[in-house]
Amino acid sequence: MHPVLGNTLSCVLPTDIIEAGLCGEMSMATMATLAPCMNLYSNWPTRLSCIRISFVMLRAVLKKREYGTKYTQNNFITAVRAMNEFCLKPSDLEQLRKIRRRSPHDDTEAFTVFLRSDVEAKALDVWGSQEALARERNLRKDVEREYQENIFRNQKLLKEYKDFWGNTKPRSRKRATFLQGPGKVVMVAICINGLNFFFKLLAWVYTGSASMFSEAIHSLADTCNQALLVIGISQSVRNPDAVHPYGFSNMRYIASLISGVGIFMMGAGLSWYHGIMGLLHPQPIESLLWAYCILAGSLVSEGATLLVAINEIKKSAREQGLSFYEYVMQSRDPSTNVVLLEDAAAVLGVVLAAGCMGLTSLTGNPYYDSLGSLGVGTLLGTVSAFLIYTNTEALLGRSIQAEHVQKLTEFLENDPAVRAIHDVKATDMGLSKVRFKAEVDFDGRVVTRSYLEKQDIEQILNDIQQVKTPEELENFMLKHGENIIDTLGAEVDRLEKELKQRNPEVRHVDLEIL
Repeated sequence: MHPVLGNTLSCVLPTDIIEAGLCGEMSMATMATLAPCMNLYSNWPTRLSCIRISFVMLRAVLKKREYGTKYTQNNFITAVRAMNEFCLKPSDLEQLRKIRRRSPHDDTEAFTVFLRSDVEAKALDVWGSQEALARERNLRKDVEREYQENIFRNQKLLKEYKDFWGNTKPRSRKRATFLQGPGKVVMVAICINGLNFFFKLLAWVYTGSASMFSEAIHSLADTCNQALLVIGISQSVRNPDAVHPYGFSNMRYIASLISGVGIFMMGAGLSWYHGIMGLLHPQPIESLLWAYCILAGSLVSEGATLLVAINEIKKSAREQGLSFYEYVMQSRDPSTNVVLLEDAAAVLGVVLAAGCMGLTSLTGNPYYDSLGSLGVGTLLGTVSAFLIYTNTEALLGRSIQAEHVQKLTEFLENDPAVRAIHDVKATDMGLSKVRFKAEVDFDGRVVTRSYLEKQDIEQILNDIQQVKTPEELENFMLKHGENIIDTLGAEVDRLEKELKQRNPEVRHVDLEIL
């Protein structure tokens, strides 16, 4: 628009003028372009900075694509899903195009997938129509529903099948579990406590001592709880399955938690009850000689089991770089912890019971014996409360030590492909197994350079020079964009693999791209 005449000027401006901007200082090229306008109108202002020209910049953009169900036909599908969802057989898939893709599993580097469109076409060819395919799907769903209704019967048949064919590998693994480590400690403890219960029970029947009754109940509670630990240990070594993908390692904590509750209810409860009844209704006590002998033997046997548990904990704590106290307080091995605390309580309980029985023998007052029963009950209650607390904390999913988390985080941050790490979670899964999760901000330049290092740069340059239309540009970008995404996935796999190799205790790694 002419600032004086008000006329509209139509002129074609070169690109460099558009880039320079027409509301400020102008280059010589810009002034030369506007010279015809100045000659046409004699009163054109000489101050070119006052010129205001309105124009619209046009950009070549790709039309926004609406992605529908048809576009998803380019998706990949595995052989298992193809057979399950489209009711096909392995022979039906042999004739389809096979595509090798990067595997998400650690034990394989690549696996075979199929185009979903090819699978859908093959399904129509096999079944004739969508209606026939739908009928077959419904029929298979009915069969699956019937199988789920008879799941217990099927599991029994599966167990019989494994027994028939000699499922020896899991059995040998379980047997080895009880010949070393925590399993050995628990088996020794269950044998000794069983014998102690039998002899203490005979001593109580002979003497009628409340303290001896408490000790018999104490040994019975220990025996039953350690039987629970045997079940927990045997279940914890089971392999992961579809229902429990992270395994059964927490079964040890569950068994130890139930053991703690059992000690409180059966051990502490009965001891308190018998002690209170002894205070309310005191009874004369027979000769305590045999009781002293049995308590002495119990002290030796319980002490021997306690030493076995202490040596095992020291060994495990040394392997994990922890002190004895830290290992026990963090309940790193719940089964050994239960044996340790139960035997420590048993030794103290024997000393307490013997002391109270001695006072009763010297004074002839049965109240001391009843007080000994209450003391043993209190001791058992304290042990059970500690076991319940530590195992509950473990089952809730506690974090590993801050120093270890920092070590894992620094390893990832020192990698060139990583810009930053956020929302780090490292959870102790039990039995020295760690699950690590983090949000990773990747450096796109490093990932792209990693992709280019594996390509023929000359060929890429030639492909770029051949691009003339938006459609050709789109095809070029889609081709290399997909490959760069695959490279990013490979970087994630590399980091997860290196993290596990450097830290064997890390069993599950979840790196999420930010």
